[in-house]
Amino acid sequence: MKTKDWIIGVAALVLLGALTYVWLVPSGAKQVPSVSVATLDGGRIALDQFRGRPLLVTFWATTCPGCIKEIPHLIELHEEFGPRGLGIIAVAMEYDPPDQVRELIRRKGVPYQVALDDRGEAARGFGDVRLTPTSFLIDPKGRIVQHKLGELEMDRLRGRIVAMLGQG
Repeated sequence: MKTKDWIIGVAALVLLGALTYVWLVPSGAKQVPSVSVATLDGGRIALDQFRGRPLLVTFWATTCPGCIKEIPHLIELHEEFGPRGLGIIAVAMEYDPPDQVRELIRRKGVPYQVALDDRGEAARGFGDVRLTPTSFLIDPKGRIVQHKLGELEMDRLRGRIVAMLGQG
């Protein structure tokens, strides 16, 4: 490998590390966008109403195999940590037909909140989310402390939630 290529590679890694640090470390973490999403029953959920407790926002679609695979794990998180303050909102993508979302949620027995990003505002607010699953863990101060594209790493996520709830 040429010295120039090696230096460029190292510089790129340093820059990527710095950007990741700023994105994931709470002091530099981005604030949750001020958006609201439509609930399946026609109401609206404002994400800032969860301030003061941890929140997991996951963008998903009924046609996404990885999203469907995550549902049982999200149900477990809801059952374990929901009573302790964790909020979970599964945001169906704008293109997902509401009747299809309702049927899947009914069939899977989903107990956590499910919303429809009926105008795509939430996806845009979170950095123009297009791929599913994409999840964001938000701390009680409203900061995004974890952003995951693809299926969640449940052990890592569980550890962060436990720490936020003060039980770790």
